[in-house]
Amino acid sequence: MDFKWLLKFACLILCCTFTGTVYAQTTQLRGKILDDDNAPVPGATIKVKGTTNAVSSAADGSFSISYNRPSTLIISFIGYTTKNINVTNETNLVITLAADRQALGEVVVTALGVKREKRNLTYSTQEIKGEQLTQTKEPNLVNAIAGKVSGVQVTSSSGTPGSSSRIVIRGGSSFFGENQPLMVIDGVPVDNSETGNLNSGPGTNRLADIDPSIIDNINVLKGAAATALYGSKGANGVVIITTKNGGLNKKATINVSSDFSFEKPLLPQIQSKYSLGTNGAYFDGENQKTSTSWGALMDTLVINGQPAKKYNQSDLFFRTGHTYNNTVSINGGGAASTYLISYSNLTQDGTVPTTSFKRNTIFAKYGAEILPNLHTTFQLNYANSKNDRMPEGYALESPVWTIFSAPISYDMQPSTNPDGTQRLYRFSRNNPYWVLDNIKNTSSVNRFLPTFTADYKPLKWLTITERFGADVYTEMARYRESTQSVSNPNGRLVDYNNTFRQINNDLIISANKQAGDFNIDVLLGNNIISSYSENTYANGVGLTVPGLYNMSSASSVTYSEASYLQRKVGFYLQSSVDYKRFLVLSLTGRYDGNSVLSTDKNFYPYGSAATSFIFSEFFSDSFKQIMNLGKVRVSYGTVGNDGSIGAYNLSTAYDKQTIRNIAFPYSGQAGFLISNTLANATLKSERINEFEVGFEAGFFNNRISLEASYFNKQTIDGIIPNVAIAPSTGYSATSVNSAKMRNRGIEVLLNATPVKTQDFRWDFTLNFTRIRNKVLAIYQDQKQLSNGFTSIIVDQPYGVIFGTRYARNDQGKLLTDDTGLPFADAEQGIVGNINPDWLGGMNNNIRYKQFSLSFFFDVKQGGDIQNNVDGYGYFYGTPKVTENRGPRVIDGINATTGQPNTVSVNGQAYYQRINGVLESVIQDGSYIKLRNVSIGYSFKPSWLAKTPFKSASVGVTGRNLWIHAPHFTGGDPEVSSFGAANGSQGIYSFSTPTSRSIDFNIKFTL
Repeated sequence: MDFKWLLKFACLILCCTFTGTVYAQTTQLRGKILDDDNAPVPGATIKVKGTTNAVSSAADGSFSISYNRPSTLIISFIGYTTKNINVTNETNLVITLAADRQALGEVVVTALGVKREKRNLTYSTQEIKGEQLTQTKEPNLVNAIAGKVSGVQVTSSSGTPGSSSRIVIRGGSSFFGENQPLMVIDGVPVDNSETGNLNSGPGTNRLADIDPSIIDNINVLKGAAATALYGSKGANGVVIITTKNGGLNKKATINVSSDFSFEKPLLPQIQSKYSLGTNGAYFDGENQKTSTSWGALMDTLVINGQPAKKYNQSDLFFRTGHTYNNTVSINGGGAASTYLISYSNLTQDGTVPTTSFKRNTIFAKYGAEILPNLHTTFQLNYANSKNDRMPEGYALESPVWTIFSAPISYDMQPSTNPDGTQRLYRFSRNNPYWVLDNIKNTSSVNRFLPTFTADYKPLKWLTITERFGADVYTEMARYRESTQSVSNPNGRLVDYNNTFRQINNDLIISANKQAGDFNIDVLLGNNIISSYSENTYANGVGLTVPGLYNMSSASSVTYSEASYLQRKVGFYLQSSVDYKRFLVLSLTGRYDGNSVLSTDKNFYPYGSAATSFIFSEFFSDSFKQIMNLGKVRVSYGTVGNDGSIGAYNLSTAYDKQTIRNIAFPYSGQAGFLISNTLANATLKSERINEFEVGFEAGFFNNRISLEASYFNKQTIDGIIPNVAIAPSTGYSATSVNSAKMRNRGIEVLLNATPVKTQDFRWDFTLNFTRIRNKVLAIYQDQKQLSNGFTSIIVDQPYGVIFGTRYARNDQGKLLTDDTGLPFADAEQGIVGNINPDWLGGMNNNIRYKQFSLSFFFDVKQGGDIQNNVDGYGYFYGTPKVTENRGPRVIDGINATTGQPNTVSVNGQAYYQRINGVLESVIQDGSYIKLRNVSIGYSFKPSWLAKTPFKSASVGVTGRNLWIHAPHFTGGDPEVSSFGAANGSQGIYSFSTPTSRSIDFNIKFTL
């Protein structure tokens, strides 16, 4: 070989080696990303061009990245102009990103998971970021929304772990049908039914299965124009839940968070001065038994020569609750794929001993660009939850009832006598400590939520989306009650198994095209959804082998099973035309078919028309520095509510019968007769027609933004079940489409950033809601219907409380009888209204360097509550107000003489009399809550430079730290004790008290 060629080859190798050595040298760069106001930009992407090396800026805008010099850094963030910076030996940089005035504004997720620029929306929607949800430390996702969205009211049912919460958007619109919104996760509807309780009290709303930490954001679609694409499911609004994703060109990141909290119950006001007994006489509860605490004054009572001992029954019974919540997730991605895997474990031990809620969830999401124009996403959410609860409310088995009505002079422990029988101070209720050991209500749920999405772009302006999703869960619930129970002396056992399966498929074709001054968006799609549920229920009484909780041990067993299948198909179209970015017209149409309706009425159309005028486009550039956005929008939509019609409701059923004390089946012979209620085969879905007008404005580059909406929605064709019909038909009742109801309201949302500097930022949010509801018609000339604890009355709000009221004269003065006591009017009437006058929320987020502080006030003005803890307590002598037991003259008019009352009565006679008057326990439920306070600290990245941690933070969060409810004597005026059903609202009745809690948390990223 020629020596010269060898020399050249050797030189080339040396050059390459030297060059490689030079370029292999790396430099560590630390810096900070700021905006035009020198405020930090968190979440900005810093990427080394031509590599997969990329990081995101921290909450304070700081970042750290290594590069091979020389390199080019690409810094990008939504709403800012992308910036390229050449670096060679730089080790520290401060980079300023300029706001992109031409870029799209805030993008939000709308119906069917379609992303739209909020600026161009023609209806009202409000977004909640995932950080705001996890900041509340609420295990139930619905509770995390409370107070944060205008037009939305959230009500808890109980403090028992896993208890349901109710959410209503823009007021109730159906008399007896579903009033809660449709829940959608990543474009797929999911079930939020209340399940799990086999005795008195609330169950669990199934959204409690979802781990809040996987949520990226929630968008609440409020009006008919916003939800028309959902057709017969959109009447009550839609809550759009979007989960988190991994990141392109992102190294694997491990995120870990751990929370631990203490919960103390919020208790009603109970008297602590008088003993068990009556008319001032002491009863010991052993030889003399009674249910009342109208006995002797404890401070002067002597028992066996010793001062009587006081027993604070609530303090002795309730314990400090604990919640543990640990989450770990891994996310990242390559050049064409992203991934996210998350595991969460929640364990909540309630303030009532033996109650708990445990949830384990696994969430996995993988997105991949299979072809340059084909992107797919597969995700699976699995949840396993277990709930142990106690009966609540009126039930004889409810331990909370006995604790709140128990005398302070009686020691309830031990709960059994030496012979093993229950130890009771009264005859008609179980000892609460005996209940803890002998009554159980447990449920276990396994739930799967798989979703597959494929987005194919055959053309730059055309996208075809195929989305398939399912919601499948099984629930096993069991209730057991030992022998010797007061309510079931021979014992009782209940087994309940439920299977739910919902399959959803959407095929969507969407197009976006610029044609001169017009920007046109068109969406065409088809939806198919199938829902199936199956349940079995076995009730066994008389346990032949005490302690053997097997259905074979029951001497008498009744069994039932049921299954329901419903299929729906929908075709929908949406078109939106934007003219020169100042005038937007949007039209929506949907045609639904429902298998549960008659063949001549099972298809029905819905739609909306909306427009917005963005007048700020005509402002001068100088004025846009002051007011950057001004918009007026108007919309009208019609949507449906098919929740009142279930599968097979159009057929008249046969019922099991009892004839002359003979219950069938009898001696192996079944016995059925056709139901007295005639099914109506012509029923159709309820319909909501809604008009909305709104105004939106942004000032100083959205440092201040304002949104105000007025809506007027009317329910027509509302379903009324069991209206009376002529006996000559052979039936007593039927169902009809005849109800009408109206909701009018105002919503206001204000966002402001009063202070924004490099080291300090203060964000402020205020929302306000005022809704006026009115029942317009029921059926023909019918004026009133009962609905659980409330009533439906024409020309009154939906949800008035109707019952016994005080007798009064024409001037409204209280009437008394000859004994000097008030009495009930012979005619019942309206004594309360559960609807609030207005709702409000005020949220503050403050950051100073590494420190953060947030506090959130929630306000409700008006809204009456039936306080049954006081109501029944008036008879027992247990509410705090009954401590005043001296003689008094009731301010009233003697009904016999017409003269002012002069007869003196004692406290026991007075309170036991008003115990029978419902009006006496109706209380104003107004409150101001300091619902949430959170203090946090994020460690400086420089402190973590030599550690494996990329970020770390610690925090303390308090919930329900302060409640001002001047007219309510219970523990928490936000509670409806019997669950989320329409007729269970506005009542406070011996439910497990909600809690005040302190949560300690730590987060770090590896």
